[in-house]
Amino acid sequence: MERMRRRILALAGLASAGVALPGLSRAAGPRDGARLKIGIVGSGRVGGTLGAIWAKAGHRVMLSSRDIEHDRALAARIGPNASAGTPREAAAFGEVVVVSVPYGALPEVGKALADVIRDKVVIDTCNPFEGRDGEIALWAREKGAGLASAELLAGARVVRAFNAIGHVRMGEAHERPGQAGMPIAGDDARAVDLAARLVRDIGFEPVLVGGLAMGRHLMPGTPLAGERTPDEIRRIAATLR
Repeated sequence: MERMRRRILALAGLASAGVALPGLSRAAGPRDGARLKIGIVGSGRVGGTLGAIWAKAGHRVMLSSRDIEHDRALAARIGPNASAGTPREAAAFGEVVVVSVPYGALPEVGKALADVIRDKVVIDTCNPFEGRDGEIALWAREKGAGLASAELLAGARVVRAFNAIGHVRMGEAHERPGQAGMPIAGDDARAVDLAARLVRDIGFEPVLVGGLAMGRHLMPGTPLAGERTPDEIRRIAATLR
C-alpha cells in the first residue's frame, strides 16, 4: 500500500509546472452562491489554474500532486481558501474531485482512491496521448476517453470537462464570462449539473454535448477542440456521434 501511495505521489499531476495565478476583478462568491469543497488531484497547469480561480471565487480548494511543498507554496499564493494535502486527502476533502493528471496515471489513481471517490462527482480533465501515455492512450482513444475514464475511476460520477482549451485561456475566461463555451459530457444528470456550476465559475458557458460516450470528442485534435461560442459548440456537437 505504501508503494502504491509513493507511485501516486510520483504520477499525480505536473506539479513542477508553473501556474499563473489569475486575478479576479471582484472578491465575489460563486455565481450561484453555493460554496463547495473541491479536491484537486494533480495541481499542474490545468489543475492549479482551476483551483486558483475557484478559491478566489469563494470555494474551498485542496491541492495535491507529487510534490506537497509545491502545493503548499501554491496554496499560500492563492490565499486562505486554498490548502494542500496528499492526493488521498484531497479526494477525501472534496465534495467534487478534479482529476488532472497524465492519462497514464489514471489506473493507479483509480485504484488508490477508489474508496474515497466512490459516488462522488469527479471532473476528468485528462487526455490520452500516445507519445506520453503509451498503450493506455491507444486503448482510451479506441474506447473513447469518457468511457475509458469512467472505467478507470470506477464508482465515481464522472464528467469530462476542461479537456480541449488551454490552461492560459482557462485563467482568463472570468474576464468575459459566458462568451466562450465549454463542452462537457456525462451520464449522471446531478453530476453534470454540479460540474456545470463550476464551469460557470471559471467563466465559461457549459454546453452538454451528450453522455460519456461523447467524451471521445473532448480533447485536442477533435472538431470541438479550441475556443468556441456556445452556439458553435452545439452546432458541431449535433454532427458528431
